[in-house]
Amino acid sequence: MKRFIVFILLAVFGQYVYGQDSLVVMFWNVENFFDHVDQGTGESDKEFSSFGARHWTKRKFQTKCDDIAKSVLWIGDEYGRMPDVIGLAEVENRWVLWKLLNNTLLRKYGYRIVHFDSGDRRGIDVALLYRESVFRKVSHSLTVPVAGGERMSTRDMLQVCLECVTGQKINMIVCHHPSKYGGAEESSSRRNAAMEALRELCDSLFSADRRVPIVAMGDFNDTPDGEQFWLLDGVLVNKSYSLFTEGYGTIRYQGAWELIDMFMVSESLTENSEMDIVQIPFLMTYEKKYPGMKPLRTYSGPRYIGGVSDHCPIVLCIFGSY
Repeated sequence: MKRFIVFILLAVFGQYVYGQDSLVVMFWNVENFFDHVDQGTGESDKEFSSFGARHWTKRKFQTKCDDIAKSVLWIGDEYGRMPDVIGLAEVENRWVLWKLLNNTLLRKYGYRIVHFDSGDRRGIDVALLYRESVFRKVSHSLTVPVAGGERMSTRDMLQVCLECVTGQKINMIVCHHPSKYGGAEESSSRRNAAMEALRELCDSLFSADRRVPIVAMGDFNDTPDGEQFWLLDGVLVNKSYSLFTEGYGTIRYQGAWELIDMFMVSESLTENSEMDIVQIPFLMTYEKKYPGMKPLRTYSGPRYIGGVSDHCPIVLCIFGSY
């Protein structure tokens, strides 16, 4: 039903979707997007290497790059244009992004990289890709979540201000908030701290220039009814909430869909934007234990099965001027 609504909007506002003042934004947690070389930077780096426990070879790495690229192209075909902006989570370093953009079919589309290493214990970061034919980068910043007065060893939030060829600016924020590892209640303080950091970042951006809209995207490791989301009341509007209430999700756990990947936008974008959860046909698989389709991961436990992620990508269409 949601996909049908987006297609109707595409039909009605098609002149905007193809116009210079409209955008297609994509976010995807690409789950353990590591290179195949052990650089001695931690256990995860060793595990995802040719001689590590996962036997993560150059061939397997290139297959994952190709499948991510094919997925982006598939989304481009579905939505009538290639994503103008792509937020990614769980990338190891800039090199894997360079390989993705230069050793696959994406090399034709002029994407540029914004990425910085964070203090995450597993060595995974967030990143932003944008099309140079649509945008130029104006500025960027990193926000470090702090808990108890100390920097958290988690992913930094990446904020990038982009200026469209029309002169309009927009702030993009990519997040990957702390997981529920150790238990939902025990870990809630870490997610609260991350959400407080996002709130402070948005307040700072609005203070600098209220006219520049904000799109925050990411894996928030909680559903939209999580207690920490109230911290964004009056600041950002959660575009995933209606999807959540209708039972849609981005990951499938024990047969139930959970929506933890989201777009949140400033008020000026509320009426002319629409979020969609995308199930890539060639990256879905049937689950026997809990009958139904789910995203095809790269590994099922220790076994390599050749997918990309346990998350579905999400797309935000912004129709008309923002």
